[in-house]
Amino acid sequence: MSDPDRAEPSGEREPAASDYVAGVLAGDRTWLARTVTLVESTRSEHRAIAGEVLEQLAPHAADAHRVGVTGPPGAGKSTLIDALGTHLCDRGHRVAVLAVDPSSAVSGGSILGDKTRMGRLAGASGAFVRPSPSGGALGGITGATLEAIEVVEGAGYDVVFTETVGVGQSEASVADICDTVLAVTTPAGGDELQGIKRGLFEVTDVLVVNKADGDLAAAARRAVADYAAALRLLNPAGSGESTEPRWEPPVLAASALEGTGLDAVWAQVRAHAEALQAALDDGMAVLLRHHGLITVGRTPEEALENSLLVERLARIFLYTSLLGAAHSLPENTVELEKELYRMKRAAESMEE
Repeated sequence: MSDPDRAEPSGEREPAASDYVAGVLAGDRTWLARTVTLVESTRSEHRAIAGEVLEQLAPHAADAHRVGVTGPPGAGKSTLIDALGTHLCDRGHRVAVLAVDPSSAVSGGSILGDKTRMGRLAGASGAFVRPSPSGGALGGITGATLEAIEVVEGAGYDVVFTETVGVGQSEASVADICDTVLAVTTPAGGDELQGIKRGLFEVTDVLVVNKADGDLAAAARRAVADYAAALRLLNPAGSGESTEPRWEPPVLAASALEGTGLDAVWAQVRAHAEALQAALDDGMAVLLRHHGLITVGRTPEEALENSLLVERLARIFLYTSLLGAAHSLPENTVELEKELYRMKRAAESMEE
């Protein structure tokens, strides 16, 4: 049986950018999958079309909440997304999941393991679940993850989960393209503090102790207290020179299996989004953050350690340096979105 979320182009003529855009805006999941495949491609002819597609989709993008989901193997990330995503679909949200899977050593393609653990959500009419091969990329996400997010936002999905391929300090780069980082861990794993990867947990916005059910319920409550104490050490109140209030990452227990704790988890995710919006203060800053061009809560030096951010800044500077000081960015957010896509396309063409 074919999978509309993994549809590949047929043997017909190569579609034009307008074909992709029309299919995505019509809500056709097959066209949506083909468009994600397009933006994931590294072929130069595909990159040119992809840039046009992204530019045309920009004015239609939903005001989506981007949630990056990461955590150690076996923590139940996919199962939690399945439960939480289904929960949100039942409440009228349109949910997209971009699950970065380990790549096959033979074909280089996605192993598709994450999607098999999201059976309920994948079958929901208001959901789109797409596994993508990591290609060995560090940082927990692939180079095309940002573009894939922009495609599903253009299709009108208002909640976008991006599940990373694994866990480690390099996974922290997901924070640069997502609004909220949701870290998932388990109640039983030896010394909980040994499981903390400093680079990741410094950018964690909400921490969920999953599998808080049955015999593990008591252990989950202890883990919540342990992780909360550890996060307070990593994010001490009043640290730094700023006098502005800082977001203190909450630690919650939940059970994807039983569906408990999901309302509390989503309430904290939304609370973080509101705090982030207040910190950014205007829509233009949110737009630039969504393009991976600015970060919140990290120093410029820390931000420049992220390869995706450096890549995009390099391309923008390559293009704008040729335009000279006379070129200015538009103040309107929709026009700026379109201009950023044009700049990316021009920079990519000059690199070839």
